[in-house]
Amino acid sequence: CEKEPSSYMWIYILMGNMLRGIGETPITPLGISYLDDFAKEENVPVYVACLHTIGMLGPMFGFLLGSLCARLYVDIGFVDLGSITITPQDSRWVGAWWLGFLIGGVISFLAAIPFCFLPKSLKKPKEANNDQTSYVIMPCIFQSQLIYPFLSDFYTSLKKVLSNRMYFTFMCCSLLQFNSFVGFLTYKPKYMEQQYGQSTAKSNFLIGVTSLPPVGLGIFLGGLLMKKYKMGIIGATKFAFSMSFVAYIFTLSHFFVGCENHVVAGMTVSYQ
Repeated sequence: CEKEPSSYMWIYILMGNMLRGIGETPITPLGISYLDDFAKEENVPVYVACLHTIGMLGPMFGFLLGSLCARLYVDIGFVDLGSITITPQDSRWVGAWWLGFLIGGVISFLAAIPFCFLPKSLKKPKEANNDQTSYVIMPCIFQSQLIYPFLSDFYTSLKKVLSNRMYFTFMCCSLLQFNSFVGFLTYKPKYMEQQYGQSTAKSNFLIGVTSLPPVGLGIFLGGLLMKKYKMGIIGATKFAFSMSFVAYIFTLSHFFVGCENHVVAGMTVSYQ
C-alpha cells in the first residue's frame, strides 16, 4: 500500500479547543461570585438560574446548528454540489463539520464584547449578605503578582474549600451528574443513528430539541421556587436531592428502549 501523507489538522483542532476551554472557564465561577456579591440575597437564586439556563441554550442551538451543517456536504463552496450523487442518509456522507466552528467562534467573540464593559465592582445593596465565602476559591489571583505567594495562598484556599463538607459533597454530586449528562449527549446521537437508522442531521436535531430545553426550563423554575419559598441551605439540599432522585427514576426507562443489533458479517454473524 502507498502511505498517504499524514495531516496535522488535528493540532489546530486541539489548540482551538484548549483556548476555548480557557476562555469559557472564568464565566461560571467568577460570574456566580459577581452575582452573589452584588445582587440582593433573595434575587441571587433567580439570577444564577438565568445564568445556567442561558448556558443550556448554547448546547441546544449547537445541536441545531450541527444538524444544519450535517445536511451540507463537507466540501461545500469548493465543489459542484450538483455532481454529488449521495445523500445525507448515505453512510458515506460527511457533513460540513468545520462550518460550526467558524459560526460558533464568531458568535462567541461577539458575545464576549459586552463583558468588557462590566464594572469591576458595584455598590452592594444594604441588605446584601456580607459573607465573603465566594472569594475564598481564588482570592489571590488578582491580588498578587509573585508566583510564591500565589501558590501559598492558593494552597491555603484550596485546603479550606476541600475541608468544607457541604462544598465537597456538592462537588462530588456535580461530577456524577455531569459525567452522566455528557455521556448521554455524546453517545445518544450515535446510538440513534445505529439503532434507529436516523441520519446524523436528524439525530442532532432531535437531541437538541428534546433533551436540553427541559433542562434549561427546570433550572429556571428551580431558581423561581427557591426565591418564592426562600429556601435555605438545608431546604435547597432536600429539594435538589428529591428532584435528582425523581429524574434518576425516569432516566432508568432508557434501559427498556432499543432495537436488536444490526447484522454485520464477520462480527455478529458468520460470513456464511
